[in-house]
Amino acid sequence: MTRLLTYSLLLAAFAAAANAQPLLAPTPPMGWNSWDAFGTGVTEAEVKANADYMASRLASYGWQYIVVDIQWSEPNPKSHGYRPDTQLTMDSFGRLIPAPNRFPSSASGQGFAPLAAYVHSRGLKFGIHILRGIPRRAVDANLPIFASKFHASEAADRTSLCRWNTDMYGVFAESPAGQAYYDSIARLYASWGVDFIKADDMFGPGPNGAHTAEIAALRRALEATHRPIVLSLSPGTHDTSLAPFLAAHAEMWRISNDLWDRWDSVKRQFANLAKWNPFLQPGHWPDGDMLPLGHIGLRAERGEPRMSLLTHDEQQTLMTLWSIARSPLMFGGNLPDNDAFTLSLLTNSEVLGVNQHATSSQQVSAAGNQVIWLAKGPGPGDRFVALFNIGDAPALMGVSAIEDAYTARDLWTHRELGPVDPARTFSIGPHASMFLKLSPR
Repeated sequence: MTRLLTYSLLLAAFAAAANAQPLLAPTPPMGWNSWDAFGTGVTEAEVKANADYMASRLASYGWQYIVVDIQWSEPNPKSHGYRPDTQLTMDSFGRLIPAPNRFPSSASGQGFAPLAAYVHSRGLKFGIHILRGIPRRAVDANLPIFASKFHASEAADRTSLCRWNTDMYGVFAESPAGQAYYDSIARLYASWGVDFIKADDMFGPGPNGAHTAEIAALRRALEATHRPIVLSLSPGTHDTSLAPFLAAHAEMWRISNDLWDRWDSVKRQFANLAKWNPFLQPGHWPDGDMLPLGHIGLRAERGEPRMSLLTHDEQQTLMTLWSIARSPLMFGGNLPDNDAFTLSLLTNSEVLGVNQHATSSQQVSAAGNQVIWLAKGPGPGDRFVALFNIGDAPALMGVSAIEDAYTARDLWTHRELGPVDPARTFSIGPHASMFLKLSPR
């Protein structure tokens, strides 16, 4: 009873925190992120090419964010990791700025403003990755903090280090100097026209497994700009007790480490998304991570250039799960290299409509290798049901989660399947799925 009461209080606290925030992301954000394809080395030309593709072929389906991932200030990035203690491009106030050899339009102090303007001109929104804290080289030089009386050494917590990257120190976020630094970078990003920030290294060692003080400082800084900037937190947390705090400070938060194109990685997300499912609400979205689909690995952290190693069934299963669980959809492949199958995953308006507009989505059954999710549709009595066979052999699955008689439509093939009731079964291959819309008969 005590555990149930505690969980109920947690859900109530989450709802209160979520409802207190303005809705910067009323539906799960949909976009492209450079990480899976380009790792630390994406260039301005590649960002523009992906923006052009999205504007011409995907925007009408709801895709809108173009996000430049980590190390955009690194002049000489490498594939498969990071250069330790590398020289980063900074302004005189210790704020990272784009490396002009990779982003030519950023020269002469323009930063990302020209690239953001280009993305906006295509009817899209522009985002960037940032790493928690303040550049170590800015601290070593003790540079002044913009529009303040403080210097970098006063803001830096030299004991707070990222476990996998040497660029930054954490900051004393509850100190005036630490807040001043976050204020300074937020002001810069807003001046560039940034619409989305992926803030990394926000989970890990620290109270409750998250750097809550720095998350709060960044949110205060973004709000002070008066520009609507969606905040996404990485690299991932498993602790649902953080849900009320996360809802009060972010629009998206990762619920796992990086997802790559391996079935085992996708399979693990079933339990993660089910666990976090009670903690989603319009404006606040547990994030299953980017979609490692299409042409990835061009200059990535892991693997060589390849089309996604997930089978077609596994890719469709991934998209079905992310859609009915209402996870944000951030595509990782190089969009101009899409083949017809990959494009079909991104332009199925019926599947994407579940992600954007379904309600009351939840996992209702997980028996062995058979998993069923259910959600409410737009019409009276309409339901969406996703049947997943996560095992390695074919299986017969029924729509046992329903009680009445319906007619079924296959959302992936757009075929009418006729009457369906709890007794009807479907043959589903290994790692495959069915995604149905059920309408009352």
